[in-house]
Amino acid sequence: MKKILFISLLAIIATACSNENDFDATGTFEATEVVVAAKGSGEIKALNIEEGQIVEADTQLGYLDMTQLELQKNQFDANNDNLTSTQSQLDASKDQMNSSKQQIDATRAATSSHVLDLERQVASMKQQINNLQKEKARFSAMLKDNAASQKQVDDIEYQILVLQKQLAATQDQINANNQSFANQSQGYDAQKKGVDAQIRGVEAQKKGIEAQKRSNNAQKGIVENQIANSIITSPVKGTILTKYTQAGEYATPGKPLFKVADMSTVYLRAYFTSNQLSDIKLGQEVTVVADFGGDKTRDYTGKITWISSESEFTPKSIQTKDSRVNLVYAVKIAVHNDGYLKLGLSGKVKLK
Repeated sequence: MKKILFISLLAIIATACSNENDFDATGTFEATEVVVAAKGSGEIKALNIEEGQIVEADTQLGYLDMTQLELQKNQFDANNDNLTSTQSQLDASKDQMNSSKQQIDATRAATSSHVLDLERQVASMKQQINNLQKEKARFSAMLKDNAASQKQVDDIEYQILVLQKQLAATQDQINANNQSFANQSQGYDAQKKGVDAQIRGVEAQKKGIEAQKRSNNAQKGIVENQIANSIITSPVKGTILTKYTQAGEYATPGKPLFKVADMSTVYLRAYFTSNQLSDIKLGQEVTVVADFGGDKTRDYTGKITWISSESEFTPKSIQTKDSRVNLVYAVKIAVHNDGYLKLGLSGKVKLK
């Protein structure tokens, strides 16, 4: 009877030892945690989060004091409006100058049309003089034959002399008028050059204004970026793990505001011996047993997402199948969280 009891006790102990080692690796659950820091500086006017709260990605959770930044932005907008108004005035001035150029061109063309063709104007008088000279020659010949009188010859000479004087006077008048028109044209050209210089000056001013606007907009962009950085958001959808600051405190760039983690998928960081590496690979599905303490456990399906390329000493809190092993390899196993899994919870891995 005693022998039977002794054998039964050994069986129970063996079964218990077998259950304790019914795993291939152990570890603890963790998540990808993000510490969100301030991007700008200023008083925290609002930070509407609490630890344990689930937040959406890129949703405003709070903001820093933006009073001075808004004033600067408004000043840049006002400067741009003034510069735009000045541009409009310069454009109106340029239009007036172009209109003046057209008037100058029209006036110059009208003046040029008054320039007289000297040869055309005196051609008739020259023809008359030529005809009278022929007539004088004919009467002079007749005078030698006593067929004409000296008075007739003298009268023709007088007519020629009068026409020659008229011709010279007409030529002088036409030349004087044409010179006057030429001087006027030169004056119009000078005026046009002056207007062109003014237009170039306007264009230079417009370029200067464009440069000012580009500089203004660049500075405005910096302020707008600072305003955007004053808005507090979470880069990921997740659960607020830790809140480091409160509204009313002063934030500086890089100051931690809160810690957030995506708890929909958690990771069991388990440790395997070098002998077990040949049995695991990326993407492999394994069984993960979450240990809630006592006899409470829950099984999950996990997938290996990362295997360390370097070994490390076995952490004190980790068990291995072979307790004599000093060096192990860390492995991350992704597990869908049904809401029960918590960070720091212990877990075991079963490969088969």
